[in-house]
Amino acid sequence: MGTQPGRRNLITDIAGLRVGNAADARTKSGTTVLVADKPFACAVDVMGGAPGTRETDLLTVDRMVQAVDALVLSGGSAFGLDAASGVADALARQGRGFCVGPVHVPIVPAAILFDLINGGDKAWIVNPYRSLGERALAVAAEDFDLGTEGAGYGATCARVKGGLGSASLVFESGITIGALVAANPTGQVTMGDARNFWAAPFEIGDEFGGLGTRPDPVPFDESVVTKQDSLQVLANTTIAIVATDAAMTKAQLKRMAVAAHDGMGRAISPSHTLVDGDLVFALSTGANGTSTDDLTALRIGHAAATCLARAIARAVYEARPEPGDVLPSWREKYGG
Repeated sequence: MGTQPGRRNLITDIAGLRVGNAADARTKSGTTVLVADKPFACAVDVMGGAPGTRETDLLTVDRMVQAVDALVLSGGSAFGLDAASGVADALARQGRGFCVGPVHVPIVPAAILFDLINGGDKAWIVNPYRSLGERALAVAAEDFDLGTEGAGYGATCARVKGGLGSASLVFESGITIGALVAANPTGQVTMGDARNFWAAPFEIGDEFGGLGTRPDPVPFDESVVTKQDSLQVLANTTIAIVATDAAMTKAQLKRMAVAAHDGMGRAISPSHTLVDGDLVFALSTGANGTSTDDLTALRIGHAAATCLARAIARAVYEARPEPGDVLPSWREKYGG
């Protein structure tokens, strides 16, 4: 397996993918949209105990619709699901969507995280997320910023701010794999009371500081540090997209999504809790052409997990301070 990121070290190293972010500083929340040049195959796997989703039932193998038009990650808890409505409206105006006679119905699955008690003003009269979704789609591009952006704008984790992260890998065969994540877990992305990241063994270069792991072991502590120490244990969820340009079936993509959850387990302690809605979408553009055998699918799943672990660490590493924050950014706390 190749060990180098793509040129951008972003999910958009996969040709045809674009990502857009929109946020509202007053509400301390935002939305991220992934869209492609044409509809793409997609599956999903949920391992958290408190998910919030839209259109995910369509992604199972036995459903009629075989491709989706965009994916949405959003803050805002259940309110944030409305971001997908803004995206669907805009795509419909472009003539995108599943055709039923003369009608086009854009298929836009979405997942949300909880950021409603992060210090922002949530006393809106009109739900802002429909507009945020439309704005994010309008600026979707191959290059986009990480950290305090989009769906990660108001994200938090234990001890420090969360954020939006991405990473990629390219196989020697040319197959590209990428991950995009809004990291807002109840657990820690750093190792105990140190600044080192749990994902350190998978870091390439110094993409999140090049700090390595702690020199001393991190013992099990049943009073594990979580958001309950500073915020609210229910204010959580890490939502992610992993992608490849290899041609994969919905069944193979389901296994890719399952495998990618290992990346959360490597980067967050604890992960997949009852109070997190941890979810991974897996997509294939098929642009690489050839069909994927079982061994290649296994390697792609492993790469997706590695990319996701790196993306989670990058999300926290790149977060920046904003007025009214309830937690410091990693750079503020650890002086990076």
